[in-house]
Amino acid sequence: MAANAIDQTRRMLSLVTYLRERPGAHVADVARAFGITEDELISDLDVLPMCGTSFRGGDLLDIDTDGDRIWWHNPDDVAAPLRLAADEATALLVAARAVATLPGLRESDREALLRATAKLEAAAGETAGASARLSVTFEAEGGVFAEVDRAISERRRLWVRYYSPARDELTEREVDPIRLFAVGHTYMEAWCRLSEARRTFRLDRVAEIRLLDEPAAPPELELRDLSENLVQPSADDPEVVVEVGPGGRWVAEYYPHDRADELPDGGLRITLRTPDPASLRRLALRLGSDGRIVAPAELADSARTAAAAALAAYEGE
Repeated sequence: MAANAIDQTRRMLSLVTYLRERPGAHVADVARAFGITEDELISDLDVLPMCGTSFRGGDLLDIDTDGDRIWWHNPDDVAAPLRLAADEATALLVAARAVATLPGLRESDREALLRATAKLEAAAGETAGASARLSVTFEAEGGVFAEVDRAISERRRLWVRYYSPARDELTEREVDPIRLFAVGHTYMEAWCRLSEARRTFRLDRVAEIRLLDEPAAPPELELRDLSENLVQPSADDPEVVVEVGPGGRWVAEYYPHDRADELPDGGLRITLRTPDPASLRRLALRLGSDGRIVAPAELADSARTAAAAALAAYEGE
């Protein structure tokens, strides 16, 4: 099971110390020492060069790898004791106090964060007083994130009410969370007990969430590589054929597909796969005169019926 966000942060902080003491360390040795795969280590190394001693930029960790060994080129540049400017200290204090109020945060992590905040307040002096007049309120997604993060850490099942824009409906389901990740939005990958399949849930579409006492037991699954596309259809998914005019060629850019054949009018005949063909009805309505679903026939009929109902509603108004 994938590490949660807090565990990954702890690992990366330890990784900085480990690499400083072992210049030119081998990727395989470091991965083995931290109990992670080499791919997970490389993913951490992709993040570290964006970290440093100031949010203004500069003083970033110059760490890279050739796939075999890891090199840190400027360890001495970031070794000096950290000196926070007033605005940096204020931002840290406000953020720390806000995170400490998140529901679902493990008590041990909350206590550690409060101890660190107290030390920072003591060091910040008058700046701490100014930061106390500021506060941050997290939107609902923050609470959902905390509950998912806790469920992953404690390996517990979740109950969620989830909004599906494709069907325009709320569904209730139990899921075994696998990991959190961000691709534009924040998502939870989980094994859905309703569909008995791996599903991806966007956190801002979770209307309600509850941590259950049942242990999470997702099947052993190979984590998908999300570097190319969030949606990665399977070869076993149903095939859908969509024809678009010149104004609908963008579909081929946004939807992973098996093939896109040119049409005489400048459009495309796009063949794609999806585990939920019905979700493409909304695409057909969005395309309007710029496209249509060709196959399967029942989906094409369903899209035409939905379009006729929408037109009738407009005419009724």
